[in-house]
Amino acid sequence: MFKMFKAISWACALGAMAASPMLADEWSKTFSVGTAPELRIETSDANVTLRAGNVKTIEARVYTSGWKIGPLDVHVTDHQTGDRVEIEVKVPQLHFNLGNRWVKIEVQVPSTTKADVHTGDGNVRADELRGQTRLVTHDGNIDVEGFEGALEASSGDGHIRVRGKFNVLNLRSGDGNIDAQVAPGSHMAAGWTVHTGDGGVTLHLPDGFAANLDAHTGDGRITVDLPLTTEGGIKEDSVSGRLNGGGQVLTVRTGDGSVHLTRL
Repeated sequence: MFKMFKAISWACALGAMAASPMLADEWSKTFSVGTAPELRIETSDANVTLRAGNVKTIEARVYTSGWKIGPLDVHVTDHQTGDRVEIEVKVPQLHFNLGNRWVKIEVQVPSTTKADVHTGDGNVRADELRGQTRLVTHDGNIDVEGFEGALEASSGDGHIRVRGKFNVLNLRSGDGNIDAQVAPGSHMAAGWTVHTGDGGVTLHLPDGFAANLDAHTGDGRITVDLPLTTEGGIKEDSVSGRLNGGGQVLTVRTGDGSVHLTRL
């Protein structure tokens, strides 16, 4: 009898949820910042988008579907100290899925903002940023467009695609392809690392880009369509040599996939 009552109760609860309109909510806040803005975003489960613009404020919005925003649902907290803004978005963890639930975080920032983004489960996108940037997702893709400066991007399970002019570039995926387009004017202020556990790597490099190349694949091929001086020849799965006379070390690794270095 108890099992039957429990089953009926669950059926009634699920039926009520299905009959009720989909919950949706929005949170927004604008932060005034000075000449050295910093932004840190921490979320357990949300897609995050950063867009740089000709603005002097940090304008943040959180959108939800299937959730309300509040202490018992999606919980948003923020804190500001000087030019540094911190936003945390906590999403309840469910053991079952009811409908289409999602959370999105969208932030417009000054282009020189130093950004640090961490999401446990979600995609990350950043457009036109100029400040030092760190993007981390445990499960999701990372897409960066029009970047300039120092970038670190890491995905536990997802593809990484970046386009920009870099002086520092460190990309890592546990399981996913990496595609990086390095614009003219880029230079290596220190060594760069591009690593994926399972996936292919494609680097588009401009004419004259100088580096000491150290590339290896556990299962795949390496092709280099750039002027390369090697010592000891080129192996199918491992290449070491100097691009355009050499420079800082460009380390490329994939556990299972091919590596392509092509002319931009």
